[in-house]
Amino acid sequence: MRPSADRAARVRRLASAAAVLLACSAVAEADGLRPYSATYTGIWKGMTVAVSSLKLEQTDDTWRFTSRSEPRGIGKVASGVFPPLQVSVVRVTDKGVVPLSFKSSGGDAAKGIDLHYDWQAHRVTGTYENTTVDLPLTPQVQDDGSVQLSLMVELLAGRTPPTVQLIDKNSVRDYQFAREGDAKLSTPLGEIATVIYRSQKANSPRATRFWCAPERGYVPMKVEQTIGQDVQWTLIIQSLNR
Repeated sequence: MRPSADRAARVRRLASAAAVLLACSAVAEADGLRPYSATYTGIWKGMTVAVSSLKLEQTDDTWRFTSRSEPRGIGKVASGVFPPLQVSVVRVTDKGVVPLSFKSSGGDAAKGIDLHYDWQAHRVTGTYENTTVDLPLTPQVQDDGSVQLSLMVELLAGRTPPTVQLIDKNSVRDYQFAREGDAKLSTPLGEIATVIYRSQKANSPRATRFWCAPERGYVPMKVEQTIGQDVQWTLIIQSLNR
């Protein structure tokens, strides 16, 4: 090969490599955490009892994750399963999700939750179902609202989801994530490839599973809680705008 032809070949290879890098960068950006809204059908004991709407919004360096559930049929009986309103405010860093506040409210004031995270004092304070909360704060602490975002952020970063400490009144309980496999789900959005992750406390029969879609930013297409072999409740996606 002549020198000029050799240089031309090297240029083509460099151009191809640059194109691949740009494409990978675009994919990574496209698949990063970004605002979305989704609706789910809530099923309890085999009956449709709620329609749940989830919305993730970004304001400057914080993210607001809101879940609203409206009862359907006998859904008022299951209001504790799908709380009418939950709001999590978090910050996302290169180390994961950092919760800042969490509120859960509904018709029953006794089931209300209001938590505030002070990362300078390393304390989380507030109320949880009429119980005063004052706990030491560690990087593993999450709440019922931020834990789903934490799972998505870890998967988007290519990391194995870590053990998290979920706040439960004035205490925390350790939950581990484990990958259970892959599954294709038939949904109103079409057939979607998902990875299944299970969240479970040690020695507990209760488990929550998330069917997360890699091509949709790991947004869950389905969430289900079981006790042993018995399904307690299920959320199944109906729409997604991202």
